[in-house]
Amino acid sequence: MTPGRRSSTFTRLLRHGFTDPSAAEGLLDGPELAAVRDDPVLLEALGATADPDLALHGLVRLLEAQPGPTAHRELLDTLIAAKPLRDRLLGVLGASAALADHLARHPGDWHALVTYEPHDLHPGVTEFEQGLATATDPVSLRVAYRRCLLSIAARDVCGTTDVAETAAELADLATATLRTALSLAERAAPEDAAACRLAVIAMGKCGGHELNYVSDVDVIFVAEPTEGTPEHKALRSATKLASHLMRICSETTVEGSIWPVDANLRPEGRNGPLVRTLSSHLAYYQRWAKTWEFQALLKARPVAGDPALGEAYVDALEPLVWKAADRDNFVPDVQKMRRRVVENIPAAEIERELKLGPGGLRDVEFAVQLLQLVHGRTDPALRSGTTLDALQALAAGGYVGREDAARLDEAYRFLRSMEHRIQLYRLRRTHLVPESEPDQRRIGRSLGLRTDPVGELNREWKRHTTVVRRLHEKLFYRPLLDAVAQLAPGEARLSAVAARERLIALGYADPAAALRHLEALASGVTRKAAIQRTLLPVLLGWFADSADPDAGLLNFRKVSDALGKTPWYLRLLRDEGAAAENLARVLSAGRLAPDLLMRAPEAVALLGDGDGGGLEPRRRAALEQEIMAAVGRAENAAQGVTAARGVRRRELFRTAAADIVASYGTETSAAEADQGALVDRVGAAVSDLTAATLAGTLRAVVRDGWGDTLPTRFAIIGMGRFGGHELGYGSDADVLFVHEPQDGVDEHEASAAANKVVAEMRRLLQLPSSDPPLLIDADLRPEGKSGPLVRTLKSYEAYYRRWSLVWESQALLRAEPVAGDEELGRRFVELVDPLRYPRQGLTEDAVREIRRLKARMESERLPRGADPRLHTKLGPGGLSDVEWTVQLLQLRHGHHVPALRTTRTRQALSAAREAGLLSAEDREILDEAWVLATRVRNAVMLVRGRAGDTFPTEPRELAAVGRYLGYGAGHAGDMLDAYRRTTRRARTVVDELFYAD
Repeated sequence: MTPGRRSSTFTRLLRHGFTDPSAAEGLLDGPELAAVRDDPVLLEALGATADPDLALHGLVRLLEAQPGPTAHRELLDTLIAAKPLRDRLLGVLGASAALADHLARHPGDWHALVTYEPHDLHPGVTEFEQGLATATDPVSLRVAYRRCLLSIAARDVCGTTDVAETAAELADLATATLRTALSLAERAAPEDAAACRLAVIAMGKCGGHELNYVSDVDVIFVAEPTEGTPEHKALRSATKLASHLMRICSETTVEGSIWPVDANLRPEGRNGPLVRTLSSHLAYYQRWAKTWEFQALLKARPVAGDPALGEAYVDALEPLVWKAADRDNFVPDVQKMRRRVVENIPAAEIERELKLGPGGLRDVEFAVQLLQLVHGRTDPALRSGTTLDALQALAAGGYVGREDAARLDEAYRFLRSMEHRIQLYRLRRTHLVPESEPDQRRIGRSLGLRTDPVGELNREWKRHTTVVRRLHEKLFYRPLLDAVAQLAPGEARLSAVAARERLIALGYADPAAALRHLEALASGVTRKAAIQRTLLPVLLGWFADSADPDAGLLNFRKVSDALGKTPWYLRLLRDEGAAAENLARVLSAGRLAPDLLMRAPEAVALLGDGDGGGLEPRRRAALEQEIMAAVGRAENAAQGVTAARGVRRRELFRTAAADIVASYGTETSAAEADQGALVDRVGAAVSDLTAATLAGTLRAVVRDGWGDTLPTRFAIIGMGRFGGHELGYGSDADVLFVHEPQDGVDEHEASAAANKVVAEMRRLLQLPSSDPPLLIDADLRPEGKSGPLVRTLKSYEAYYRRWSLVWESQALLRAEPVAGDEELGRRFVELVDPLRYPRQGLTEDAVREIRRLKARMESERLPRGADPRLHTKLGPGGLSDVEWTVQLLQLRHGHHVPALRTTRTRQALSAAREAGLLSAEDREILDEAWVLATRVRNAVMLVRGRAGDTFPTEPRELAAVGRYLGYGAGHAGDMLDAYRRTTRRARTVVDELFYAD
């Protein structure tokens, strides 16, 4: 070959899409194509394929495999002369290496692509059965199956059939294959065939008439005895036939396999009998079936075996399918199903998953099936097993917006086309988009993307998955808004009954109230209503993801009513990605956060990404600075404390909102996995906020009564969970008050001033107002409620020296100055250190006294009728068990182990582990129980709006606690079991460390 010709051919090959022109030149110049290598028709046809290099290589192999010169010439002549064959054959060879292999093994099968009559364009089951009629064993069945598949693929890659028609043809071929396989099985065992009537029910994509190129074929077998045959014998025979049918299709032979036949959708799954009678099927579905099993039956279709029995099966079970939405557990089942399970997808693959990934095929299929279950019971037009047909029917009936349905249809078709092209290449079952550029180039070209196949493919793929992601939720909720807004006369829309059905199915307990709220929010032609109609479809989905969607929607209406005329509110929700989802989570998670928000709705700004400070807890110094500045501007103490309480309310909301969002997770970030970190964050934030509020209140009271200087130095000592930086949302502030007269001030005058300060602080912090009260509890003071509320430092010293009891030493382990005179607070700590960290540790009498006190507390304080195993404070393995165990270690060893000298329980546990006072396993067990009990207390306060030490009994409240703790709908029982299990393990450790001598 001359250099000039080589250069010209090389350039032409590049222009026609070849990626390895040198290898292509060699093949074109080879003996197999010598007669036609200069024919422009061949090069044009190769260049039109998905992968010209692959097509040329496959063509050469096919020519090499021809049995003789005559057959070789016939193929070449037909290829050049007949455009239909040329397009079909080269199209298949350029898209499927697996079918090229088949043609190389069976070189005469190319004749299946020659005929181009109208009836050949859309064959059905009958035509495919004729194509398989020559099969006499599993091997010949595979060859005949591939020959039929060859014609389907040819019509597909040439655009003769669209993706839906191709999927239907693949399902029809599967039907013909199952019938042929059953016939082979019956021929091999005529006695078994005579003993029973066996019907094969297609499920899944085969049943829905929308099969992939390579997919498990899901089936259910139903059988009845023939006349005179005992039932048990008939079932045994039917099971043999069904098992043989599955092997014929599934087993690997010299010609490979066809596809696995999967019968795991049958009653009881793989644990149940392979074949049942119709009455046995019916009894199972009436008594035991779960919601997902009725969802699966949407696609049930008789395809092989006894047709009358198959129809009887569908007729008997169809009414149960359309009653599924009436089942008691339908809502929690739907909520569980709606959370797509992607945990089993490797992280590296999730973005390449066409089926299960975000915005994938499963999202479309599930959404359509759920709407069918909800509305199909009253509208028979929706009862199609085919996804796209059902979607069209939903749009025609007004159950889905027409525009949304059209966009979803387009996206689904594109994604299924991608799936088909990916599987067609090697005829392997996969839903992963390949990573290599050559593979993506072939797929892109096969879909008609020729300018920049790889770039265009990825852009189109991402565009369609984004559409599905956005419409997945809107599909459920936008028609509800259309029904109440009624802005487009003449459009089909949901009836009142259908709207009610939809809301109930999505977890709304009061659909009538929900529709009223939607009407109030979305009706009208104002800009506000238009923005609400944009926001609400997504917000409603987030509300439905909670344990109390009704409360979420009601609270949203309240906030919107309060802020609707504020220009920044709807703009914040529309434009700042996190704000709308954060608000939805907060409004539907319980009572506390919404109550705090309603008292000052402008705190919504904290939920955004902008200048509101976000949800990150503020440090104590910043809180104190803001409160002190507000107090300084106030005209009197009452005004100053009101300002301080306002800051406290806002910051409590910030803390609660951050806790809820971190516990629930968002669409862009998973829930916080470290439960201890969540507890520490809340404890530190609420404790810092309480300390700053007390400091500001003290300043306000002192300034109002005495100006700049109080006659006595004054300090507030945090105790209990306050001193330990472990306050929860419902905790009181446990404190001690200590003072010391200023130089030259009479002690009586100083004491009167200190008592007046305390009384005024308590009064102002508890005054009825829109802000939550802060209760000050000083019951841990010397002599308890009988002792003076305020003492001088000298009085504390005298008391502790002469009268101190062991429980007071234990209580002082949590003592930490939180407000007031820092020097006085430091000296108080120096005074009590020898008491709480005694040099000689504890005497045996003291240890016995601590144990006695704990036993007495458990018996006397546990509420009557409460289940001790679920009491977070006093129950076995609860807060008291863990804290008293840690505190006993601190009292015994704190003097010699400086790291134990901390007011914080978790730090003390870690210090004890480092000091070898308990094992790493015991430390882990105690820490896990303490964190869990604290989380439950926080959850109860968030959900109920009032403090509590036990799990709620009301189902919705219990479910909300479960959602906060990471349990999905319907798993409250699992949550309680896990709590009992965790605390039971902790109690075993407590028995060893606290009670053992």
